[in-house]
Amino acid sequence: MTSATSLFAPVEEDLRILADNLKQLVGDRHPILYAAAEHLFGAGGKRIRPAIVLLISRATMLGKDITLRHRRLAEITEMIHTASLVHDDVVDESQMRRGVPTVHSLFGNRIAILAGDFLFAQSSWYLANLDSLEVVKLLSEVIMDLAAGEIQQGLNSFDTSMSMETYLKKSYDKAATLIANSAKAAGLLSEVSQETAEQLYNYGRNLGLAFQIVDDILDFTSSTDTLGKPASSDLKSGNLTAPVLFAMEETPYLEILIEREFAQEGDFEQAMALIHNSHGIQRAKELAAEHAKVAVEHLVDLPPSEYRQALIDMADYVLSRLY
Repeated sequence: MTSATSLFAPVEEDLRILADNLKQLVGDRHPILYAAAEHLFGAGGKRIRPAIVLLISRATMLGKDITLRHRRLAEITEMIHTASLVHDDVVDESQMRRGVPTVHSLFGNRIAILAGDFLFAQSSWYLANLDSLEVVKLLSEVIMDLAAGEIQQGLNSFDTSMSMETYLKKSYDKAATLIANSAKAAGLLSEVSQETAEQLYNYGRNLGLAFQIVDDILDFTSSTDTLGKPASSDLKSGNLTAPVLFAMEETPYLEILIEREFAQEGDFEQAMALIHNSHGIQRAKELAAEHAKVAVEHLVDLPPSEYRQALIDMADYVLSRLY
C-alpha cells in the first residue's frame, strides 16, 4: 500500500515549510489557543488537503516556482480543515482524534469552540490578504458548506428515509468541498483557464467524495486503534452512511432497528450483523471506486509531471486504505 508520505515526496520540502508556518500563523498572543493549535498541528495528521493544493500548484506552474500565495492557500486549507475537526469533535463528543486526546477533552468545550472559531477567523484574515476575490469566494463557501453539512447530519439522525443523493450532498459539504474548492483556487492562483479550473474542482470533488465514502466503510471494517477514534460510532449516533443505506435496500428489518434507535437489548449488534451480511459494504466500495476513477479523468488536461502523477496516485491511495 502506498503511504501518504511517499505519495507527497514531490512536495515534501513544501510540506515541511507549511508545518513550520502553521504554528507561526496562529501566533502566541493567546497561550491557551496557541497550546491548542500546537496540539492540533502536532497531532500527526497526513496533511492531505494542503498536499493536494501544493501538488496542483506545482503541476500548473511547471518550469516556475510556486508563489507565496500558493503556499498561503495551502496553509489556509489546513487551518480551515483543523478548525472544522475541533468543532466536529465537540459536536460528536469524541475523546480521541488521530490517536490523541481531542482539544475539548484536554481544554474543555468552551476553549475548543473558541479555538475553532479563532482558526476560522485567522484563516479568513489570511484569505482576504491573498487579494483574489474569486479565491475568497471559493474558500468562504467551504466554511458555509462545512457548517451546513454538520447541521444536515444532525437533522438526518436515524432518518431511514434519507436518500443516497442526500447522503452524497452531506458528504460533499463535510469532506469534499474543501478539497474541491481549494484545488480550483490553486489553479486560479496559477492563472489557468476557467475550463481547467473547473476540471480541478471536479477532481477535488470526486476525490473528496471517495475519501468520505472510504471513511464511512472503515467505520464498519476497522478497529478503534486503527481509526484513532471509536469504531462503529457513526451508526451508534444515527449517522446513516453508504454501507447502511445500501444494506437497508436488502434488509428492511434494519430500518426497524434504526428507527427505534437501538432501544432494545441486542438491537445494535443485530444491526451490525445485518450490515456485514449484506452487500452494503461491497456496494459502498464500488461507489468509492467510481468517484476515484472519475476524479482521475479530470486531470487529463494537465501536462505530464511528477506532480500530476502524484495526484493520480492519490486516487489509488484513497481506495487502498480499505485493504
